[in-house]
Order: sequence, then C-alpha cells, then structure tokens
Amino acid sequence: MKKRHKQKLVILSIILLMMFNVPVLFLFNGSEKLWGLPVIYTYIFLVWFASGIASFLIFKKFDE
Repeated sequence: MKKRHKQKLVILSIILLMMFNVPVLFLFNGSEKLWGLPVIYTYIFLVWFASGIASFLIFKKFDE
C-alpha cells in the first residue's frame, strides 16, 4: 500500500473519530425526525455510509 493511501486512511479515521465524538452527537440528539427516524440515527447511518464509500474509493485506488 502506498504511503499516500495510508495517510488518507489515517485522515479518514481522525475525521470519523471527531464525527462520532459525544459533543458532536449531542448536536443531533433531539425529538425531531427526518425520513421518519430520529435525527441522530439518520446522522449516524449517513456518516457510516459515507465512510464506507470513502474507504471503498481509497482501497479501489490501492489496486492501481
């Protein structure tokens, strides 16, 4: 694995750590609903989905 791909994965991990940190999660903790789900569940699912896509794209470049 190239060094730049490792660096991208480290940056992605740091961003995810910040996005799943308790103070950030408290911003979305409320009684509002989005698409029929509480906002915090929607936020967690969308961040998880986006991180999966970002990881896929980084590993896809690894094959080159």
